[in-house]
Amino acid sequence: MQRRYMRFLGLIFGAFAILAVVALLGGLWVVHHYSRDLPDYRQLAVYEPPVTTRLHTGDGSLLAEYARERRLFVPIAQIPPRVIGAFLSAEDKDFYSHGGIDFTGVIRAIFTNLRNIGSDRRPVGASTITQQVAKNFLLGNEVSYGRKIREAILTFRIERAFSKDRILELYLNEIYLGMGSYGVAAASLNYFGKALDELSVAEIAYLAALPKAPSNYHPVRRREAATARRNWVLDRMYEDGRITRTEWEEAKATPLETTEGHRGNTTSAEYFAEEVRREIVSLYGEDSLYEGGLSVRTSLDPKMQAMADKALHEGMIDYDRRHGWRGPITRIKRAEGTDWATALVEVPAPAGLSAPGIGSWRLAVVTGVDGNAAAITLADGETGRVPMAEMKWARAATTGQHVGPAPQKPADVVRAGDVIAVEALQKAGDYGLRQIPNVGAALVALDPHTGRVLAMAGGWSFGESQFNRATQAKRQPGSTFKSFVFATALESGLTPSTLVMDGPFTADQGPGLPPWRPSNYAHDFLGPITLRVALEKSRNLVTARLAYYLGMDRVKALAERFGVVTDMPPYLAMSLGAGETTLLRMTAAYGEFVNGGKKITPSLIDRIQDRRGRTIFKHDMRPCDGCIAASYNGQPPPSIPDTRPEVIDPGTAYQMVSILQGVVERGTGGRVRAVGKPLAGKTGTSNDYKDAWFIGFSPDLVAGVFFGFDQPRSLGRGEAGGSVAAPVFRDFMKQALADKPALPFRIPPGLRLVRVNPRTGAPAAPGERAIFEAFKPGTEPFGPRPVLDGSEEAGFHGGGLFDDPLANDYMGAGGVPPVLPGAVSSPASAGDTSTGGLY
Repeated sequence: MQRRYMRFLGLIFGAFAILAVVALLGGLWVVHHYSRDLPDYRQLAVYEPPVTTRLHTGDGSLLAEYARERRLFVPIAQIPPRVIGAFLSAEDKDFYSHGGIDFTGVIRAIFTNLRNIGSDRRPVGASTITQQVAKNFLLGNEVSYGRKIREAILTFRIERAFSKDRILELYLNEIYLGMGSYGVAAASLNYFGKALDELSVAEIAYLAALPKAPSNYHPVRRREAATARRNWVLDRMYEDGRITRTEWEEAKATPLETTEGHRGNTTSAEYFAEEVRREIVSLYGEDSLYEGGLSVRTSLDPKMQAMADKALHEGMIDYDRRHGWRGPITRIKRAEGTDWATALVEVPAPAGLSAPGIGSWRLAVVTGVDGNAAAITLADGETGRVPMAEMKWARAATTGQHVGPAPQKPADVVRAGDVIAVEALQKAGDYGLRQIPNVGAALVALDPHTGRVLAMAGGWSFGESQFNRATQAKRQPGSTFKSFVFATALESGLTPSTLVMDGPFTADQGPGLPPWRPSNYAHDFLGPITLRVALEKSRNLVTARLAYYLGMDRVKALAERFGVVTDMPPYLAMSLGAGETTLLRMTAAYGEFVNGGKKITPSLIDRIQDRRGRTIFKHDMRPCDGCIAASYNGQPPPSIPDTRPEVIDPGTAYQMVSILQGVVERGTGGRVRAVGKPLAGKTGTSNDYKDAWFIGFSPDLVAGVFFGFDQPRSLGRGEAGGSVAAPVFRDFMKQALADKPALPFRIPPGLRLVRVNPRTGAPAAPGERAIFEAFKPGTEPFGPRPVLDGSEEAGFHGGGLFDDPLANDYMGAGGVPPVLPGAVSSPASAGDTSTGGLY
């Protein structure tokens, strides 16, 4: 009997031994089978997750973010312990004690799930943080036993290869927490607008509640469930001793409040940001932009950008209103039983309804009109009225930028069913009629000493059109180009007081081409006038004579040195601005006058740092010994060399500054005088008023304004640079220089200042109106002065000067250049297809 019992035990033992061997072999086979083609877990040692690239303005505010996954990587040492504790309590409280798989947790989950059979409760999982790292980084979310086995194998390998802190660092920076947030740092900003170390206990608990199912705990759409889940995390934190009872009670009593979409201190400058985005892509590629976690410090000045937006948009509105009302946005018919507000909700808002620098414009539907106002209803059901006083501007727009008669009553402008744009007025219930401008325009401002672009408005609204008219629109600069012809003249030895004949001019354009006969804006002649007066009054004929006398190759060379054009054909018509350039190029070129003739390159980016904070790009590459000092001990400030190449002699540059200041004080830029501070600049208008410009500067700020339709057509008769662009420049400069002292323009050494009559250029007599004109030594206007003719009629090829013994007679009584009798019109411009600048 005993022998039989022992044999039975032996059989049982043998069976168990065989089963154990089979299980062992089976386990080894499973491990071997599922270990094949496993991802290389060692890549986690050098893993760099895709991180958000952020653009900041010059004062540090956020400008834009670019990412495929919105994530900010934070080293584990920089994550507050309480944030770490909250996630451990919620996800894996024994993380630092288990070996990768929490067998106690697995058993607990099995019993919990058995107990919940038949209930509505979800099955409880037991995945550790290490398992989630294996799944999220290496395996994906496939639901299968095979994936779980592979996950377990990788989990053990990861635990052996990496420290717990490294595993936790990967987890907290990789996990998806909703609202496009990857990692705890991005979620903290997106939900609360705070850095991790600024979060309250309640906010930390809410973030720790999200990993299981972020969409189920949305703070607005599922507030009740989100609050309950947050409170559950608070309970776990209290049980684990991570918070005190007082903190637990206060946090649970705190309402769940988030700032969804908040980005803290932000600046809107979409045209500028898009230019920066394109530049980064050209430098480093799209992957670096959208995944590299670059920190980009731009040159943008947020205050100046707001001023630029306001001035440009107000100028666009003023221009648009001068050319009439183009009618309602659309018309709607109200279905039977439907109110106006319900019908209006179905109308999509135009992209240009929202633009920086303007008030809050809204869609409204006209519900009726009477003799004094139009009754309107808004999409939210609010009602109001547009008084007739707010519609007086709305003359009907006709062809050629003309307008019809002034409206006499609201019915002349709108009728019931019209959908219009309105803006609330100060009086409750009253609204103003608004219209989205259809003209293109741009404004750019930069530092003339460094080239840093401080503000850029590329149009009415980036949402309406991403075409940046400051950088992408190549247009005829009109008379703003004349400055480079006159600079060539000064560089060639002429002076601001040199006399040039303002009279009929004809030039041969070559075999088979008709002669070129430009004309002045007013089709008149002034006879011999000074270079100063010629540019102040923007005289086309004098400019053409100068270009012919100097030779267009010289003008071309100087314009290319200034960066206005790249490869300009040396045709005479180019001297009047018939070529094409961009607003940014022209503005930077004018900056090279006021900075003393130094070359600048417009720049939007000051510095780029990689995800580790290493500087990989700097705009200012000048050497600076002593800039990185450990401390200040009374040592002198570092001396930074000026490495900018010279594009023109400083004396010549100042002579141009002085003449351009005269354009503002006595010439075509007179509207700018209202700023009340030293300013200089030049108007520009192309043929048929298709382009209107003003480029100008103070001693330390240069700005340019452009107006023109994207498909070039006339802006309307009389809509020249002085009347369209100059007022925008004036309004911008008035704000930008409001708190700046009235600094005079800097005069370089080596010039002689002579008191002259500003109209004749001759030395001023006692008591005579005079200005101080700058001359290079030996060129002062003493004695007889020749008159430059330079026309083919005078027999010159390449131009010439002649000494006129009757020069004083040319100047008329008192030395003032006369208008020739009858203001004779210029000859017909047969064959002249492009005379360039007008005014």
